[in-house]
Amino acid sequence: MQSMQYELLDKINYPQDIRSLSIPQLNKLASEICHFITYSVSKSGGHLASNLGALELTIAMHYVFDFTKDKLVWDVGHQCYTHKILTGRKDKFEKLRQKDGISGFPSPAESEYDQFSVGHAGTSIPTALGLALACQQQKNNDKIVAFVGDASIVNGANFEALNNLGLVKRQMLVVLNDNSMAIDVSQGAIARFLSKVRLSHKYEDLRNTTNRILDHFPVVGKKVEGALESFKQTLRMAITPSRLFESLNIPYFGPVDGHDIASLIQLFTAMSHLNRPAVLHVYTKKGKGFTPADDNPTKFHSTGPFKINGEIEIPSSCGKSFTSIFSDVIVKLAKDDERVIAITAAMPDGTGLMKFRRQFESRYYDVGIAESVAVDIAAGQAKMGLKPFVCIYSTFLQRSYDQIFQEVSLQNLPVIFCIDRAGLVGADGPTHHGLMDIGFLRMMPNMILLAPANGIELEAALKFANNSKNPVAIRYPKEDVQDDILPDVFSKPYELGKSLTLKSGSGNIVILAYGSIVFEALKAAEVLKADNIDVTVINARFAKPLDDNILSMLNADNSIITVEDHYTACGFGAAVLEAAAKAGTNTKNIRILGVPDDYINVDSREHQIKAVGIDAETIIKTVKDLQK
Repeated sequence: MQSMQYELLDKINYPQDIRSLSIPQLNKLASEICHFITYSVSKSGGHLASNLGALELTIAMHYVFDFTKDKLVWDVGHQCYTHKILTGRKDKFEKLRQKDGISGFPSPAESEYDQFSVGHAGTSIPTALGLALACQQQKNNDKIVAFVGDASIVNGANFEALNNLGLVKRQMLVVLNDNSMAIDVSQGAIARFLSKVRLSHKYEDLRNTTNRILDHFPVVGKKVEGALESFKQTLRMAITPSRLFESLNIPYFGPVDGHDIASLIQLFTAMSHLNRPAVLHVYTKKGKGFTPADDNPTKFHSTGPFKINGEIEIPSSCGKSFTSIFSDVIVKLAKDDERVIAITAAMPDGTGLMKFRRQFESRYYDVGIAESVAVDIAAGQAKMGLKPFVCIYSTFLQRSYDQIFQEVSLQNLPVIFCIDRAGLVGADGPTHHGLMDIGFLRMMPNMILLAPANGIELEAALKFANNSKNPVAIRYPKEDVQDDILPDVFSKPYELGKSLTLKSGSGNIVILAYGSIVFEALKAAEVLKADNIDVTVINARFAKPLDDNILSMLNADNSIITVEDHYTACGFGAAVLEAAAKAGTNTKNIRILGVPDDYINVDSREHQIKAVGIDAETIIKTVKDLQK
């Protein structure tokens, strides 16, 4: 990445470097950081709009608090770029979200300034609550700050933590960053309430509120309770979110301008002396400072490389993704079957539901960042005879484990789980890999587990699921489909528990692949054929129930290699081993290729597949080892 010259930013390496700057200089620094982030993300891809919106807030927090001892806890974490720039990682932005570079999320492995690796929403207030209670127990004076967005404050864990803030008898600040956006527009009654409040405030109102807060705020040593009561009196007749927080006995301040560094510094300084938890509500603009992101924050929430004029570069593959195939197929299903319902959790674009939302608005539900609620809503709908499709990334579906067990599996309700971003996901890294869904779903009675290999099979799998009387989970990765390889073979309709033989070999080695990774097996088979090693390649299609033919192969004199884009623990290969053990079959000639027992760092998906050993080269080596 070409080196850029900045008057102030070039001299800033750690938070102490900004504390000697004047307010005009801090504003200039903010402008330089805005340019730096925009330029960096234009080269590497990443989360742009959310980071630009939180820029001034982050500068002000680091100006007031000393996060070498004080504790800053992020919610979601994808808005931490300014934080990373100010905490010694500016020079590493050339490799943002790349191998041997820095993560796009907070990472304690990178810096003492990061408390938790954070990639899921709804965690900042409860973990900050734990930190505050620990400080209370240890009688230390570290300041605790939780940074949470308006879209994730309504997540169950955050709300439960707010309900328990009364346990804290010391300082703890919750900064509510309100931009009326998650990835798409925030959903739910509280989001609408906050949005209504936002629209009712002009810029001058925010400035007046700031002044009013500071006028009533206790100076150090003055009794806090009296000052807080005085401040409440000034807001008693106002229609503000204070009613929500005050009903939980949490002092609320705001709303204030989240881009006014001078006022934010004053507010953070004053509130750092509070001896009880409090909420500071700030208004920000997602994408502020870069016009294309400001105009279209959803498009620039998470982006690939782009030109600075805002034009997103077209990916080199130019192929159709699993997500886009899903998008087309669910619309077709909905046209033919009025029972079809689509549910997502703040991810309509990422899960491919935008088309469905436009055409079937009354049959589309976005519950916001509340995956467990999404599953329970689906259970209720399925109970009444509808066909709900729950569309959630694999990593986020983990948050609804108990609801899948209790309300769906136990009741044997025909809910269809469309699990996008299954397997390795590349640049988003450990918080976002979908490597556990086979394991936690396979153990549930009544569940049917499918993994289509390409777009042809995804359409067939969705049709199969729509006709099922049991819950069905369909997993597929973040990659393009390969529909030009053996299309006639892949076109065979799905039958419960039936695999698909893609290549019949004359030898006794069988490669059994689950999902799109089957194409690595086919590549391996071609190379092996040239070496006079003729293997059989089977597309398993189902992880549960397993095909009886697979079980019969275990009883024959075969060597079997299973391949999957999932952890080896509890995955597809484990299911094959369990079946072999149950049948009393010798398992010494079974090899399992999958993701090892480790967290996989940021890299391209292609490189990750090779690094964990589920690529064609590793399959070839495994076959040859079995022949020795």
